[in-house]
Amino acid sequence: MSAGIGTGLGLTVRGLTTLFDTPRGMALAVADVDLDVGPGEMVGLVGESGSGKSVTLRSIMGLIQTPGHVTGKVEWGGRDLVAMPAEELRRIRGSEIAMIFQEPMTALNPVLPVGLQLEENLVAHTRLNARERRARALELMNIVGIPAAERRLNEYPHQFSGGMRQRAMIAIALACSPKLLLADEPTTALDVTIQDQILKLLLDLRDRLAMSVVLVTHDLGVIAGTCDRMAVMYAGRIVEMGTVIDVFRQPRHPYTRGLLGSVPRAGAVRTMLSSIEGTPPGLTDLPAGCAFHPRCSFATDICRQERPPLQSLGADRKVACFHHDRVAAAEAIL
Repeated sequence: MSAGIGTGLGLTVRGLTTLFDTPRGMALAVADVDLDVGPGEMVGLVGESGSGKSVTLRSIMGLIQTPGHVTGKVEWGGRDLVAMPAEELRRIRGSEIAMIFQEPMTALNPVLPVGLQLEENLVAHTRLNARERRARALELMNIVGIPAAERRLNEYPHQFSGGMRQRAMIAIALACSPKLLLADEPTTALDVTIQDQILKLLLDLRDRLAMSVVLVTHDLGVIAGTCDRMAVMYAGRIVEMGTVIDVFRQPRHPYTRGLLGSVPRAGAVRTMLSSIEGTPPGLTDLPAGCAFHPRCSFATDICRQERPPLQSLGADRKVACFHHDRVAAAEAIL
């Protein structure tokens, strides 16, 4: 499923590029990202730390401040968020598009009760009176499964557990029933039981509210269990896209193949897990050609000289690799 430019409330990202001025020079954090998210669709962004996933979400939301610079086009309901005046963008942010940040303890205000932080969004984007806002805040706490919700509204973030803080963050994001939710590693640092509860909650809310979701994670298991489509990022660029089933079944980029090779497979013969040698490149000193070539066993001279374009291999499959056929053939042998 993909959204076309200007159709409905799908998200269409074209050529999104985010640069940061640093003492070491210009850092290219996100480069020429194209991404479509259809109504009610859940799309995963996966990659190592520093690959550009979180910056992509913040760029879409218009949260990049100086010394950062964002160019490209982010269309939402026929409107370009990148070119939009700040005041108009503030009316969309929090109402039509909401974001769950990676660490709730730093995203939540430690000196304000959770209930008041929930109501702030309602004050900014609705005409509800004080009693109606309180009722809506209580409803949201119940929706996300926070027990003793009426009492917890008056408590502070430090009085919540990690899982309950994450649920409170989700409640704040959902206050105005957004049509697009950007979730930046919403299960990081949570134990597996709470992680499973949060992911099931997001799926339930996606279905109940017909909400689109972009989910950032480095956990391929989370992608497999929740997303319809996925995009793999490396050094600020999308290097492979497709349905979750297609990418897991036959990765066509060496980086994707390496990520999948580092994850145990159910039912597979017991063997050593593989790893990707080396480390991601610095954003101020990216290598020429394909950024992954110093770590790639498939690299040839063309990889060191030219950057591979993100080419289409079918309706919902794209890859940026000169040797994607060799990668697919190698995977088929395993």
